Amino acid sequence: MKKIALVTGANKGIGIEIVKQLGEAGWKVILGARSVERGEAAVSELTAQGLDVEFIQVDMSDLKMIEQAAETINKRYPDLQLLINNAGMPGAFSRSFMDTKEEDLRNAFEVNFFGTFRLNQRLFPLIKDNEGTVVNVSTDMASLDHMQNAEFTLNAFDYNSSKTANNAMTLSMAYEVRNSRAQVFAVTPGFTSTDLNGNAAGGKSKEAAAAIIVGYATDGKRHNAEFLDEKGVYAW
Repeated sequence: MKKIALVTGANKGIGIEIVKQLGEAGWKVILGARSVERGEAAVSELTAQGLDVEFIQVDMSDLKMIEQAAETINKRYPDLQLLINNAGMPGAFSRSFMDTKEEDLRNAFEVNFFGTFRLNQRLFPLIKDNEGTVVNVSTDMASLDHMQNAEFTLNAFDYNSSKTANNAMTLSMAYEVRNSRAQVFAVTPGFTSTDLNGNAAGGKSKEAAAAIIVGYATDGKRHNAEFLDEKGVYAW
């Protein structure tokens, strides 16, 4: 029987590449996206390539939609073994602490932290029962060590702090499965050219970024409570 994965924010960018690479590796993948139109178009594109992909609508800023998606997953896909929380938004990607507006900070937290928290809480029991894996996609800039010691970094407080909170959630979840075969960890693919940053020049490709995430998610090793980048363990 095929292993089943759910990937959020998966109709474009790194997300759709994660779905594609998991599908090519033989997984059945549930593609989560906010837009029905875009999500179903992505599924059509991937199924045309012979991949086993199905669509589920999930808007990470909408509690009712998250509840409905989680209920559907629990009923239709009780063998779920992998959840990749890829969905995210940049806030306003503020350039400094003083430029940060509270509204933008709240918007970033609503998706990157609270939305992910809501979905994780509703699917974590399933993952634990199935001895599965949760991967929370993070960023270098969520690392407090990085923010303190990097020679240069984007001081986008709205985006960065929402992802730092997400990292704290990763460790809290990982603590609860430390004595089991289930695992929870975070991965930063590093600077990647995507819509999130306006396809900024100089970043790695979406395919390469997805390969880092899929690699750790499927390598069969135990990464519980780790924060990983392409080179290995990254400082929290």
